[in-house]
Amino acid sequence: MTRDTNTLGEYLRARRELVTPDSVGLPQLGVRRVPGLRREEVAMLAGISADYYLRLEQGRDRNPSVQVLESLARVLQLDDDGTAYLLSLASERPRRARRRPRKEAVPSGIRKLLDSLTLPAFLEGRYFDVLAANALAAALSPRLVTGHNRLRDVFLDPAEYSLYPDWEDATAGLVAGFRQSVGTDTDDPRFIELVGELSLASDRFRRLWARHDVHVREGTSITLDHPQVGALTLNREKLAVSGSAGLLLVVYHADAGTENAEKLSLLSSYQAVPHTPAPTDRASATPD
Repeated sequence: MTRDTNTLGEYLRARRELVTPDSVGLPQLGVRRVPGLRREEVAMLAGISADYYLRLEQGRDRNPSVQVLESLARVLQLDDDGTAYLLSLASERPRRARRRPRKEAVPSGIRKLLDSLTLPAFLEGRYFDVLAANALAAALSPRLVTGHNRLRDVFLDPAEYSLYPDWEDATAGLVAGFRQSVGTDTDDPRFIELVGELSLASDRFRRLWARHDVHVREGTSITLDHPQVGALTLNREKLAVSGSAGLLLVVYHADAGTENAEKLSLLSSYQAVPHTPAPTDRASATPD
């Protein structure tokens, strides 16, 4: 994660180790000392020399052609998101000196929109920080409030990851989306701090990060095991905020007329009920 990091080579090596020989039609002869494909096998299948592929992995050549990269993407069985990410790694702009942390500002219109929405919603930054949220988001999870980080909570907070019955899939998707969101901007201090902390604290994060999976941050259906209403399946939309690179408005909604819609409405009613502190018995509160 320094300026000299060989991101392209790391990605090629990580994805090579995930492709089995039989999946590309190669016989498995003898004992293989490496997981996945050997470098020379990737080179052969991509139609390039083994020496040239070695230079790519070692970072001695960081400017391969689009044709070479597309051939490698085919051999490494990358989907559209992975291919786009691979192409972006080979077109990095010259790196500048390490920058100060980028301050992500919440547009005033988005703040007003969050307050007016009758659905749980929050604003997500490019490093998965919760930049702003409405009260209904906190009804889904007390961690969906300003100042929290989605990665840190889902990996390190037992109360948060207990919400996800499919925690393995949820964390895999979260890390893949995080890598896509960051892209090649790995010299940002915020990125370095967050990845370093999670790598030390979570074996699961460390293993997922080493896979170099990439997935565009987009809407999906999620199921939560909510402590108040039980199993709750919602649609989660992620909407880009115009004029604010990397910021997404995240909105949860249920299919109309379903039990999930009723449960979401029930959560909203819980949130709307004002909390009245229990009366204090002044006599019993008198110090001894």
